[in-house]
Amino acid sequence: MSMTLGKHVSASDVEAGMVLLDERKGRYFKVNPSGALILHALLDGSEPADVIKMIVERYEVSQERAAADVDALTAELSGNGLVTV
Repeated sequence: MSMTLGKHVSASDVEAGMVLLDERKGRYFKVNPSGALILHALLDGSEPADVIKMIVERYEVSQERAAADVDALTAELSGNGLVTV
């Protein structure tokens, strides 16, 4: 899966995760630290299965929970036009 930020989106890492700015709408979206980790990995070209494994190992959650989190973040960001998948 290839994911890229929208052309109208800028991203900044912050202490508490990441902030995305939709420059078309003037809206900010905050992503928590685990979400920032997921987003960075997907933007860097990692496959979702690899990201899920990384989340399971780092946060000691079930594979089902990690998969749901990756899917939810991807759906939320793409649904708001912040990323293309």
